[in-house]
Amino acid sequence: MVGKICSGAFKFTLWGLAAVALSALVLGAMIATPLSRPPELRSISQARGTVDMSTLPAVERFQARDGTALGFRHYSAVGVPSGRVAIVVHGSSGSSANNIHALSWRLAQHGVETYGLDIRGHGVSGTRGDIGYLGQLEDDMADFIAELRKTNPAAPLTLVGHSAGGGFALRIAGSPIQNLFARTVLLAPYLGYDAPTNQPDSGGWASADLPRILGLLALRKIGITCCDALPVVAFAVPPNSEKALVLSYTERLRRNFATRNYRIDLAAATKPLTIIAGADDELMLADKYAEAVHTMTASVDVKLIAAASHMGLISNPAAVSAIADDIAAGGSGS
Repeated sequence: MVGKICSGAFKFTLWGLAAVALSALVLGAMIATPLSRPPELRSISQARGTVDMSTLPAVERFQARDGTALGFRHYSAVGVPSGRVAIVVHGSSGSSANNIHALSWRLAQHGVETYGLDIRGHGVSGTRGDIGYLGQLEDDMADFIAELRKTNPAAPLTLVGHSAGGGFALRIAGSPIQNLFARTVLLAPYLGYDAPTNQPDSGGWASADLPRILGLLALRKIGITCCDALPVVAFAVPPNSEKALVLSYTERLRRNFATRNYRIDLAAATKPLTIIAGADDELMLADKYAEAVHTMTASVDVKLIAAASHMGLISNPAAVSAIADDIAAGGSGS
């Protein structure tokens, strides 16, 4: 009798070990799948050549809490001062030196003191395409605001984010540091893969390695996070553009430079929120923004700008002026 019990236990152990080994093989195969880069998306590339960069300010730096020097550009307000300060966050792959410059510069012309950030992992900030840990981008933002407040302690701050930067701005708006800002403006924000505004592969802009992402998720469930430094999403940037653009994101940057979940962040946000999108956006379904947010809260102001594409929203003169007018005036919800 004892022998039968021991034999059964031994077989059960063998089956258990086999299951563990099989699971490890499956996870290994998922994580080992190569990341493929999508072909250049010309609608985005062509828009990058339409912005006058002759007015681009020199990059400056501040020190984050981990000792890393992170980059930003300061646009001094001119004309009639609005009394407002804008913090502008670029989209995926970009930096303060890309199309978002047109909006930052126009905001300054509307009397808004403006700061364009190079989010860690982009531009001159940190390691291209990577960060140190989930939540580091919020820490960096808090550190930058603390530095800004040394010279401007009282002006109301507006956080402005475009595309993936809009998703990150919504993450901030629903986070414990949301009170650093009086208002948040989301420009054609990427709300996540399950949002009604999202097209497959973001309209051809991004290619995600889903097996690797799912494999890394499984590892995190058992407390293993070391592999989150692997690249998981590649962008449709032009060939040989790595000096100006970020080619891919690691898992931890992908997760951090985005909403936690747009529903959760909308529910947690307590300050005024505005979404502005181009009616001709080729990456997002602009007419779905109102549907996406108003099922959660009716207090989000949603505006569409006619004849503006995804990048045209932040580079077309008419669209940029309309956005700058709104931010300088504080919007209808401020």
